[in-house]
Amino acid sequence: MTSQTTIDKQSQGQEPPAPGPSGLRGHPWLTLFAVAVGVMMVALDGTIVAIANPAIQADLGAGLSDVQWITNGYLLALAVALITAGKLGDRFGHRQTFLIGITGFAAASAAIGFSSSIGLVVGFRVLQGLFGALLMPAALGLLRATFPAEKLNMAIGIWGMVIGASTAGGPILGGVLVERVSWQSVFFINVPVGVLALVMGLVILKDHRAANAPRSFDIPGILLLSAAMASLVWGLIKAGESWGWGSASTWLCVLGSLALFVLFAVWETKTKEPLIPLAMFRSVPLSAGVVLMVLMAFAFMGGLFFVSFYLQGVKGMSPIDSGLHLLPLTAMMIVSSPLAGAMITKFGPRVPLVGGMVCTATAMFGMITLTPATGTLALSLWFALLGLGLAPVMVGATEVIVGNAPLELSGVAGGLQQSAMQVGGALGTAVLSSVMASKVSADFAQNWKSAGIPVPPDPRLEEAAEFGRVPEELAKAPGMTPELTAKIGDVIQDTFMSGMAMAFTVAGVVAVVAAVVAVLTKRGANADAAAGAAHI
Repeated sequence: MTSQTTIDKQSQGQEPPAPGPSGLRGHPWLTLFAVAVGVMMVALDGTIVAIANPAIQADLGAGLSDVQWITNGYLLALAVALITAGKLGDRFGHRQTFLIGITGFAAASAAIGFSSSIGLVVGFRVLQGLFGALLMPAALGLLRATFPAEKLNMAIGIWGMVIGASTAGGPILGGVLVERVSWQSVFFINVPVGVLALVMGLVILKDHRAANAPRSFDIPGILLLSAAMASLVWGLIKAGESWGWGSASTWLCVLGSLALFVLFAVWETKTKEPLIPLAMFRSVPLSAGVVLMVLMAFAFMGGLFFVSFYLQGVKGMSPIDSGLHLLPLTAMMIVSSPLAGAMITKFGPRVPLVGGMVCTATAMFGMITLTPATGTLALSLWFALLGLGLAPVMVGATEVIVGNAPLELSGVAGGLQQSAMQVGGALGTAVLSSVMASKVSADFAQNWKSAGIPVPPDPRLEEAAEFGRVPEELAKAPGMTPELTAKIGDVIQDTFMSGMAMAFTVAGVVAVVAAVVAVLTKRGANADAAAGAAHI
């Protein structure tokens, strides 16, 4: 039995795990725990900072566009560097890149906490994104190399649970830290977590490298892909932020990125050791997994973007209260992620993925029915259904992408999975923000007229309708009575709700398309196993 197990593992391009002297190094479940601590830090940072932005703006005297780049700079760096970072892990070892990513991320977090200007904050957030890009694909590469095939889905399920819980729990923890301590504490908290992850990584993680791992770097490929990703994500960010979708600048970035992607693809067919061997995409399941991840992130991140404005603007909740109302989403992801891993192991990914996207679409269409008076029970129902749908997609799409890639490209596959998620999220936020703005612009004047308000609207009120709340400075303006303020508030809320309903409709349709794409997925069958089986 032991001999046969050894053959099976060698046929997958892996050596059988050999425990270190202490019995800790290379242990699969301890490896999962070690990488989960690091992944938790990065995932938490993706949402926790949003709660701190108003406090940062007030303390540093920053403008709105400056504050937006606290998030955008991080996402841009992350999206641009992920695939290259995965390649670094494949070349030098995922343990090394994971440890460097942990150390750099914690150090950049500390630097942000000590920053005295918005420029320094944004600059160090970009560094955070670059080190985070090293960490995320390395975590998946370590799991792929450490766990046997029959337990990989369960491991990825727990990994997805940590990401989901950290992402959804960020607003709660961020609200507590900002209100009770300071905005700097949102970043300082990463230092002890980073130290813990570093110590655990040094003791537990074992370096795994496939025998045919790449030995050189495709520098032109890295430059072309980085430029293409930067142009695409920059265009998407600016389209949603200020340019709009009708802007020549937006389309110059988008079309420029497409041209760069074409050049990258041509170059990859010519070079000896490509950054991304295009033969990977001959695998229909892997390609479907990438598309599915983009569509899932589009619907989820784009749709969830408006939920915080609904809870805090329309419902008038504090940051902590709004985070607590998202607990059903968090709890369902925590519970269902490991279950999704077990289901995928037993039945394959297709049925759970299709079912997950159907649940996601149902939740998106259900949230169209939200009103300012919607109670906690109804909100909890839709948020819980969304968490139930997302868990199998996070787990299954990750397994389909990483599991269908050769072992020596597991880092690239992990970077590809994370890049798809970042691009999908940026695309969803930009497109749905544009949909929201168009609907608000179309409805605001008519809603104002129907309310019978005798004065013409301040131009800033239409912009406020995209956030669901009357700005305090306008509510306190001369001539504003409580009755007039209430009428204007109703117009803003009604207009916001119609815009949000349109955005959720688009997100629901995208989720339905994703359910169709999920039909094309199947269990990971990497090239190493196939090659090994041919020689046995």
